[in-house]
Amino acid sequence: MVETQHFDFVVIGTGPGGEGAAMSASKGGKSVAAVERFAQVGGGCTHWATIPSKALRQAIYHMSLCNQSPIYKRMDVQAKFSFPELLATANAVIDKQVQLRESFYDRNEVALVPGNARFIDAHTIEVDYADHAKRQLTADGFVIATGSRPFRPKDVDFTHPRIFDSDTLLSLDRTPGSIAVYGAGVVGCEYASMWRNMQVRVTLVNTRDKLLAFLDDEIIDALSYHLSENGVRILHNEEYERVEATDGGVVLHLRSGKKIKSDILLWANGRTGTTEDLGLDTVGIVPNHRGQIEVNEHYQTTQPHIYAVGDVVGYPSLASASYDQGRFAASHFCGDPNHRLVQDIPTGIYTSPEISSIGKTERQLTEEKIPYEVGKAMFRSLARAQIAGQAVGMLKLLFHRESLALLGIHCFGHSAAEIIHIGQAIMSQPAPHNTLRYFTNTTFNYPTMAEAYRVAALNGLNRVF
Repeated sequence: MVETQHFDFVVIGTGPGGEGAAMSASKGGKSVAAVERFAQVGGGCTHWATIPSKALRQAIYHMSLCNQSPIYKRMDVQAKFSFPELLATANAVIDKQVQLRESFYDRNEVALVPGNARFIDAHTIEVDYADHAKRQLTADGFVIATGSRPFRPKDVDFTHPRIFDSDTLLSLDRTPGSIAVYGAGVVGCEYASMWRNMQVRVTLVNTRDKLLAFLDDEIIDALSYHLSENGVRILHNEEYERVEATDGGVVLHLRSGKKIKSDILLWANGRTGTTEDLGLDTVGIVPNHRGQIEVNEHYQTTQPHIYAVGDVVGYPSLASASYDQGRFAASHFCGDPNHRLVQDIPTGIYTSPEISSIGKTERQLTEEKIPYEVGKAMFRSLARAQIAGQAVGMLKLLFHRESLALLGIHCFGHSAAEIIHIGQAIMSQPAPHNTLRYFTNTTFNYPTMAEAYRVAALNGLNRVF
């Protein structure tokens, strides 16, 4: 006989979206269970995506910084570590994150249920354990937070030891001499930047006409220039025809007739929602062609008591947004009228240097015929950037010409993902407290990277007065 247990709320997946939903529902007084098919909590974000890739990036960054330092050059010191050695630093971070996240579930009395979940009716899921035992959970409400995985075309052999996607790349046991990255989205650009900082020859193949088209054009140009200046070969408007893998390397055949030979290939072109085997057909939920679940403004599916959040619903596919979506969905289920979903979500792209932005781009403001002006601060003119040897980059403020209200903030350079939050806080204030005047009327520590806001604000005001 299959054991059955009832909860008020069941979350499927323990990544950022599932965690946010579980914690919010528990704090709302609901009995909560979280089902996780992997051995540890945290989902892809913790184990093979955000955390390990950013920890790896930091290790590569420190090695690169050491090798560029005039002091170490005079001492004839050269830091050189292999890819596995650099990746080892990520494992310690992962372990700490898992311990921390497990403590959240324990402290909030959320039952962790290991296994694969599948709907058998609108209020019941069946969980398969590793030993093939089964257990049924019934609930008044559910959140599907199963995330996404790299898209794998059927004609590419991902079992070959020289072909990787962003999930399997972290199992690489050597430092390659060269790499071809197919797909120039966020993941492709981040890994291209990392590998080049390890002095690996990199070819970045973009299926579109520009990198990261959702960014402000000036930031796109800065990223393209910096990658090219550092030796990354970028090919735009290219599509693969076939992939030829041998014991000696990989040849990426492009429809244009080009052939890109490299030691390994990283396929980073698209992601698909992890929705197979969930039994969604039994409850009338039909994923789209990318495996994603369509939801309404409350993150409800076609079944109002079944929510979906995070990468499984698509855009913006950010860990930060997924967590907020999970909290919002659970609060909606609990009937909390006070919780609101954040609308302006900053992007954080961890290339070297990194990129972060929030609000409108110049392209959008022009299309919407909004009278705007620009204020800029180039990092090369900031004392803190000069001291840190991080003079590449800029902060760009877009603001309304008449009200001076902030409309968009775009940053490229050292600590961009941190710097953006200062502007985010001001931009989110009600008028008239959301203007450029805040930065000119505030004293910033000197020298700091944050001082870029004062410099950019003064630059912008000089354009309108």
